[in-house]
Parts: sequence; structure tokens; C-alpha cells
Amino acid sequence: MKQTGGGEDAKRRAGESAAEIPDDGDVVGLGTGSTAAHAIRALGDRVDAGLDIRGVPTSFQSRELAREVGIPLTDLDEAIPDVAIDGADEVAADGALVKGGGAAHAREKLVDSAAERFVVVADPSKESERLSHPVPVELLPDARAPVADAVRAAGGEPELRAAERKDGPVVTDNGNLVLDCAFGEIDDPDALARTLSTVTGVVEHGLFVGLVDEVHVGRDDDVDVTSY
Repeated sequence: MKQTGGGEDAKRRAGESAAEIPDDGDVVGLGTGSTAAHAIRALGDRVDAGLDIRGVPTSFQSRELAREVGIPLTDLDEAIPDVAIDGADEVAADGALVKGGGAAHAREKLVDSAAERFVVVADPSKESERLSHPVPVELLPDARAPVADAVRAAGGEPELRAAERKDGPVVTDNGNLVLDCAFGEIDDPDALARTLSTVTGVVEHGLFVGLVDEVHVGRDDDVDVTSY
């Protein structure tokens, strides 16, 4: 069952808590989404106060915010992150995640999995005993029909994600489409992740299994930190 409560104050507490982790000289993966944005802003404050870090952004959004707050940027060709700080759409009790609400999960997984330490920031509404949130699947535009058929064969119901302020579908930073795939309660996220990864035309899915090292959940007046 999902938890309730939190809001922007809880997101801010979680983001600011994780932003205290990087040390001088670190390379930091910069996640995407509203809670990760709080971490990026807090890191910008630390950079302004003298912290020497470089950021690896996971999306156009996180790159622009990092530039705005003065975080020097690099990429995976130049450096591997010491720590990645990112949000999630759902966090299970075992640390498995669903990500991709911002359609950036392909690059998020690339950066988060490359990092020496992957830290998730969240508010209580993202916590759940088991994953049940629809799984975003980024796919090549020409593969829409066969990927949707494969999702149905795996027990899911795919829905093409529509853009909110223009006609047509959401297009990712990579120029691809996104199917939001409802599987209900996911009994075995690892098995489903393997199944989706084998589908031709799938660029990346939003199941993050076995990647998380730490979760910071903002509460009303503190932050709960869980290590995995």
C-alpha cells in the first residue's frame, strides 16, 4: 500500500539530505524530476559556497537547472560518477524502483548504474511495499506495434504517452516514444525487467532493480535513510 503525505517540503528535505553526500572532487549524477531538482539546487548552493564537483546530467531539464545554479558539467565519456542522486515514481520496500515519469529513464539508468553509489530521493507518496506503478518503456518509433504486443504477452496493458501541451505523443530527449505499461502488482520485478529488456525495439524500461544503494525519504520534520 502506498504511503501518503509529504509534498514539496518533504521533497526538499530529501533532496537537501542527499546533496550533503558529495565531497570535493566528486563527479555527481544529476537526476530528473521535482525531488531531484531540490537536490540540484542544494548542490548549487554548496558549489557557490566552495564545493568542487562536476555534474553529469540525465536530461535536458537537469542540464539546464545545473547550469542555472552554477554546477560545472561533464559527461560519461570524461568521468564516472562517484554518486548519482535521482528521484523515483515508486520505491518498493526491497529498493526496486519504477522511474520514467519524466521520460528520461534511459539516460537516468545509464548514469545511475554507472555511479559508484546510487542515492534515491523521494517523499512518502512514492513508497510502496511492492511495485505496481505503470512501467514506462522507451521504444523506437517504428517498433510501437510489436513492442505493445510483447508487453501484452507479458501481462501488461500498454498506453502510448500523450503530450500535454501539443497534439501527439511524448517524444524523449533521444527522439523516441514512451509506452506506459500497467502490470498491476509486480510479483517479480527482476524477471519482468529481463523480459522487457529482450524485446526488440525497446530502448530502455523504467524498472530499476538491484541498483539502489540508499533511499532518502523526506518526512514532516526529518529524513529517513535506508541502505541496501
